[in-house]
Amino acid sequence: MKPILLLAAVLTLPWLQQDDPLTRPIAPEAAAKWIGPQAPIRVYSNTYLVGFKGMNVALIDTGKGLILIDGAVPQSVHDVEAHLQQLGYRIQDVKLILSTEPHFDHAGGLAALARDSGATVVASSWGAAALRNGRSPADDPQVAWLEPFPAVSRVRVVQDGAAIRLGGVTVTARATPGHTPGSMSWTWRSCEGRACKTLVFGSSLNPVAADGYRFTSHPEVVASFRATQARVRAMPCDILFSAHPDNSGGPEKYAALARGVRPNPYLDPGACRAYAARSEQALAERLADEKAGRAK
Repeated sequence: MKPILLLAAVLTLPWLQQDDPLTRPIAPEAAAKWIGPQAPIRVYSNTYLVGFKGMNVALIDTGKGLILIDGAVPQSVHDVEAHLQQLGYRIQDVKLILSTEPHFDHAGGLAALARDSGATVVASSWGAAALRNGRSPADDPQVAWLEPFPAVSRVRVVQDGAAIRLGGVTVTARATPGHTPGSMSWTWRSCEGRACKTLVFGSSLNPVAADGYRFTSHPEVVASFRATQARVRAMPCDILFSAHPDNSGGPEKYAALARGVRPNPYLDPGACRAYAARSEQALAERLADEKAGRAK
């Protein structure tokens, strides 16, 4: 082999490639459960899923640039970017990245995606502070077991009800606190011909907490959960993407759509009501376990 070709081959070996601090793996064993490979797919009109079997990342083509919602874990960034390429896009086409919550499984990849695209990350004020620090503050019920993640330097803060406009799309911020104090869901309209639907990317609503945390000792958190559940139940919602797809029947819907099932399996006007009901049941069970001394 010629010396130049030999050098090129050696430099492509994984153990000699330059380390990227923004894509270093976080909790690889846990993350492996979420980032099983899944081909990108168009769900409705200008809206796609570019994430994974256990972690949703949504893509909206606004006609004047792309919007991503969530960024999965750092080690999944290259796959997200490859999914965009498979759809005929470039990472540089992304102008905005919307964040549901500042946990490493949903926000760990945001710093690298923002760097590679030049996009601005958008979050609630609580979420933005956590993204800039690379970890949640003390009032997060899960803070004791959360992994730190690459901090995001450029974050735009939006309040509940804020309209984020890009090209022909308006995405509305919907505050849905509970799982974290600053969780944000996102809604928008997409049309196929005259058939226009409301799409929701819902933040996690499951009442999980680190060992020793008691929701019964934090009535304000329980109240925020209940307010969010009522809000999600009443939300216009033709298509729901939950941050973890298995919380809203996502794996089954994806598989059916990939097989060409019609009508579109994601079209489900009762999806948000079911999502809220699942959260209500989980919260009731958690509170009962705490009162009975069964919670860790």
